[in-house]
Amino acid sequence: MKCNRLVDVGRRQFLRGGILSAAGAAAAVALPAGQANAQQARAMVDYPSNKLANVADLKVNEPMDISYPDADSPGILLKLGTAVEGGAGPDGDIVAFSVLCPHKGFNMSYHAADKTLNCPGHFSRFDCEKGGQQVWGHATQNLPQFMLRVDEAGDIYAEGADELIYGRLSNVLQG
Repeated sequence: MKCNRLVDVGRRQFLRGGILSAAGAAAAVALPAGQANAQQARAMVDYPSNKLANVADLKVNEPMDISYPDADSPGILLKLGTAVEGGAGPDGDIVAFSVLCPHKGFNMSYHAADKTLNCPGHFSRFDCEKGGQQVWGHATQNLPQFMLRVDEAGDIYAEGADELIYGRLSNVLQG
């Protein structure tokens, strides 16, 4: 008898959760496009503004090695050749990423043919045209993309990251 009551309580909680999930999904679908995108925006980790390069220094699909937010954090700066979401510069095609795999911190390499960053450790792959979105592998988060600003002289500045950088104590300390 007691067992049946527990099963009934479990069913009610399951159904209640399903109804709430369905209501939440319906509300998300009903939001205007701008509001839905705002809900999906990534959190921003603030780091100091650092000059990385100048637009004139970049060649399409040839990565430039950078360090951001400091010398202990390797990254790359890329001019992709086509405008992408989150891209900076006059053509909206300049992006920068950490090259430390978010899974175990291996240094990744750029693959120009498909514009991905690839981890030699456990084979995670990240799409540079889609904001560092993971396309394969063991990582549990997307690749940190650095927020860029280009000034009137063409100088490119990094001003934060949209994901946590592997192994950084500052990830924990910032609120």
